[in-house]
Amino acid sequence: MSTDRPDPADRAGTQDAPAIRRAGAEDAALVAELIATAFAPLDAVGYLVPDPTRRHEIMTADFRILVDHAAEHGEIHVIDDGPAVAVWFPRTTPLPEPPGYDSRLTEATGPWAERFRVLDALFDKHHPAEPHHHLAFLAVHPARQGRGLGSALLRHHHARLAGLPAYLEASSRRSRDLYLRHGYRPRQPFALPDGSLFWPMWRPGT
Repeated sequence: MSTDRPDPADRAGTQDAPAIRRAGAEDAALVAELIATAFAPLDAVGYLVPDPTRRHEIMTADFRILVDHAAEHGEIHVIDDGPAVAVWFPRTTPLPEPPGYDSRLTEATGPWAERFRVLDALFDKHHPAEPHHHLAFLAVHPARQGRGLGSALLRHHHARLAGLPAYLEASSRRSRDLYLRHGYRPRQPFALPDGSLFWPMWRPGT
């Protein structure tokens, strides 16, 4: 996940379209906290930080690295000031690495930094080379899941793609199934050393 993280996205639902706004650097702490809260049940998160007493703190700090980067080089969309968020990176031109990434990763993740580096390498290995937009995170607060907020965020950004493809790594079967409903096609899954699966998914352009 530390280049791109998993996404316990909500089930598609029917409701009035929620208000979506673009977030900035001032929202980074809130966004990173929300992602860590939403992703807490994922198998991959348990592998990355085996100590449950430190897991939330460390995952929040790790997510903050890419959220800060997205505030400058990507797009962050939030619903209702926090219960749902999508973090995108346009991969249509070369994207710089977050400044001081390795040292910041080490500081954030401490004794488990090498586990995060293993995941980084897996993400890099499977990332497509074609121009696309990359969904790094789609997260919905546990209290608000199942209400269509994840679907609303997907539709919002898909409408802005101007025919470009999109890519993501789903980290649960539930989120994989959500993305299937939004036109994504699964590629060969890959796994962390403990067997935690990710499903690379590609949404063709038009």
